[in-house]
Amino acid sequence: MRQSIEAKVKNRIMEHGPGWCFTLMHFLDLGSNVSIRKALSNLQKQKNIRRLIQGVYGYPQVHDVLGMVSPDLNEVAKAIAEKNGMQIQPAGAHAANLVGLSEQVPGRITFLTEGPSRKIKIGNQEIVFKKATKKVMSSAGTREGIVIQALKNIGKDYIDQNARTQIAKFLRKSNEKAIRQNMKFAPAWIRSLVFDIMELKT
Repeated sequence: MRQSIEAKVKNRIMEHGPGWCFTLMHFLDLGSNVSIRKALSNLQKQKNIRRLIQGVYGYPQVHDVLGMVSPDLNEVAKAIAEKNGMQIQPAGAHAANLVGLSEQVPGRITFLTEGPSRKIKIGNQEIVFKKATKKVMSSAGTREGIVIQALKNIGKDYIDQNARTQIAKFLRKSNEKAIRQNMKFAPAWIRSLVFDIMELKT
């Protein structure tokens, strides 16, 4: 017996596991646009999934004590970026947290994008997309890009030995070619600092 479109959609969602954020685009190989929309609508009514914002859904994580957990804003932002065909780059306190230069987990997270600036509320959390230049976005999606934004947030006067250690740890899987390429348009002090930490010649 052939599986219904709804069953196929549900299976794919369950395979990814709780916490996954997705859009219609993730299922277009399973059926028509209309049939996928209907399947998602039915799964939402059955409370198998939740609609986070228009066109973006989440497979909820449920905690034994806390109940339904707020979605991971990184996953939501990634789904929005895929839906709109745009690149995003973590920035501000969010980037500093990802690198390990700050323990603060912001309730509002910022991403740079080549798309338009906008703010999106998810419950009591917020995702901010800020329009950035092509130069800034040239390192988007890379570990070096996150480090650049993290250091911009921290400032050069606040880089101690612990920060240097965290940066080295974060970039340990990056090779020299990637570091040089992605640091090309970074502010001179950041490029110099990273080259020094990673023991590269300037």
